[in-house]
Amino acid sequence: MPRRLLIPFFLMLGACMPVANPDTPTRAASMDTTLPVMKTFSVPRPTPVRRSNADTARDFMDLTFKLESGRPLPSFSRFEGPIAVRVTGDAPAQLDRDLKRLVHRLRSEAAVDIQQVAPNQDARITIHAVSSGEIRRALPMAACFVVPNVSSLAEYKRLRRSALLNWAQVKRREKIAIFIPNDSTPQEMRDCLHEELAQSLGPLNDLYRLSDSVFNDDNVHTVLTGFDMLVLRATYDRELHSGMSRAEVARRIPGILARINPQGQGIAPHPTSDTPRVWIEAIQTALGPGTKHAQRRRSALEALKVASAMGWNDHRRAFSHYAMGRILLHSDPDQARAEFEAAKRFYEYSPSAELHQAYAASQLASLELARNNPERAMLLIGPHIDTAARHENAALLSTLMMLRAESLDLMGRVSEAREVRMDSLGWARYGFGADWAVRAKLREISSLSPLKGRRG
Repeated sequence: MPRRLLIPFFLMLGACMPVANPDTPTRAASMDTTLPVMKTFSVPRPTPVRRSNADTARDFMDLTFKLESGRPLPSFSRFEGPIAVRVTGDAPAQLDRDLKRLVHRLRSEAAVDIQQVAPNQDARITIHAVSSGEIRRALPMAACFVVPNVSSLAEYKRLRRSALLNWAQVKRREKIAIFIPNDSTPQEMRDCLHEELAQSLGPLNDLYRLSDSVFNDDNVHTVLTGFDMLVLRATYDRELHSGMSRAEVARRIPGILARINPQGQGIAPHPTSDTPRVWIEAIQTALGPGTKHAQRRRSALEALKVASAMGWNDHRRAFSHYAMGRILLHSDPDQARAEFEAAKRFYEYSPSAELHQAYAASQLASLELARNNPERAMLLIGPHIDTAARHENAALLSTLMMLRAESLDLMGRVSEAREVRMDSLGWARYGFGADWAVRAKLREISSLSPLKGRRG
């Protein structure tokens, strides 16, 4: 069962944290308000699959027959037959709305026979909404997680040392529970929902080499992509069934992909090296919780050395620079800027890394804003607002809009800035949650402006 990693891109942006059991899938916090009504995403705009079927077949096998710990899985497993999913516990209304959207996508895009049922009906997947504290007491350091063969937190606690919870022992999926914190932000709950429901249905592994998937511990993508839906569609294809060996699935998956994704047949393969454990561990230490600044910096430097030695020019090389930039942001802003520039450059080389580029651009724009270069900040932000919206990342979208508003203020376009800032707040309520968190993000962005600094 996979582990997740907290990657702190932005204040209050949800992610997954390492847990005690290295094989438990996890994802690493009210609204009295005077702010505008919360905005939500409507029509999905999933990123299309832009890769060869040969690459997809390779990644499908590695996602399906390994756990994140590297432990191999002996056989293929999935649900057989119709899948009912329910929500129990004290669930916010927004969680139910997001689940309905996700179930519709799974049915229409991945052809999974899944439907939502009432909380009191029998279901093969139970999404149990409980407090963050209850989750941490059950599994310290986890923000949310998924386990087989249980349907409640009490059942999980009772069986936590049982072989029933061992994914390597699961031959056919019959009953799965997902535990999601009901006191986190709407986006954090949605992100947990997408990642954990996808893992309950399909792959249990994450691969850093994937730039176009939620099955990646960098946590850039938080809603299911076109690639993820293709993987799930292949998982539930009629030619596969639970209990098949790796060799049996490997023989069938090329033909399955040729049938369900014919456009992938004409695209040339793009061989990608595996990610060595030393790089993964360096990144986890650099950006994970509980590490001192000096050790973070040493670990980020180690990740950069490994990325360079591997000859990477992809999103992993970019992410190594991004991590170093985050670590240096307060102690050495000039060097941090150089690292973010390097990250931006390597992300531009990488296929399907538009969302990654948006994160790098937001960091560079904040530095330009602090230097009283609003025109440059606007140029950096401009191409990425629609990217954040298309990927349904309200926290990133509202952050980019707040940066745009501050830039407009510095340029003397005050009324336009006021309009953009007001528009950002509805998205911030979905991305950051409670009023205090939204206002904290506003203050954080506002404090970058030299104009506001002189006034303050």
